[in-house]
Amino acid sequence: MDIKIFVATHKPCQLLEEACYVPIQVGAAGKDPITYEQLGIKNRTGAIIRDDCGENISQKNPYYCELTGTYYIWKNVTADVVGLCHYRRFFASKKSLGDDKDAFSNVLTQQEIEALMSEYDVIIPKRNKYFIETLYSHYSHTMDGMHLDVAREVMARVFPEDLKYLDAIYSRTNGSMYNMCIMKKECFDDYAQWLFKLLEGVEQRVDVTGLSAFQARLFGRVSEILMNVWILKIQTEGKKVTEVTAAYSEKINWIKKGWWFLEAKFFGKKYTKSA
Repeated sequence: MDIKIFVATHKPCQLLEEACYVPIQVGAAGKDPITYEQLGIKNRTGAIIRDDCGENISQKNPYYCELTGTYYIWKNVTADVVGLCHYRRFFASKKSLGDDKDAFSNVLTQQEIEALMSEYDVIIPKRNKYFIETLYSHYSHTMDGMHLDVAREVMARVFPEDLKYLDAIYSRTNGSMYNMCIMKKECFDDYAQWLFKLLEGVEQRVDVTGLSAFQARLFGRVSEILMNVWILKIQTEGKKVTEVTAAYSEKINWIKKGWWFLEAKFFGKKYTKSA
């Protein structure tokens, strides 16, 4: 099985050496190349793949985040199974994560991916549970609910048959985030075509003038919720989807994240940076 799981990064950092994981430099347009040597990958040499090669939207990275990598995979990659994860966030193996100092020792292996893809069409991260917030209210409290309103307007115009899935997802108190996925290529292509059609409409309607660099990444954030819509849609149509824990290669300040969540919920303080 030909498997290519792309690891989006915008900077030199330690990454996986396993062959099925392919580093991709996102937002590469106008930037110096990142090399395998800089990533600590000893069995490959030279510059890693860049998202400004082939058919691409690399220049939109400040607004679309890792989705410029998603677009590159859709338009330029041939494989049986493709996927996207991040330089600091991966799919975890079934074995216990524990306190292993080497985060990469717990990453889903090619053998495990092959086993899962023999049974499922799609792998996504386990859902984040917000309990006291719906996906719509959480986004409204932390970002700007207008973005999701516009996404619904676009959906009503281009994919009206999918509105029922979007409304159901907006009302959920949990969702699979991070724009991470592993899919059979035909599923991935269907997803990308659907997603970028919607985002094109959102981009035409939302003015990013004057937004901070953090705020401007709104299209990448809206897409996290839209992926849940598409997952619900294809499950209804009979596709098989499974969830796998997301593992972090860098420490996350969960106390800070939790405090920011409560500040947004109860005091109307919007997010201004990542934890």
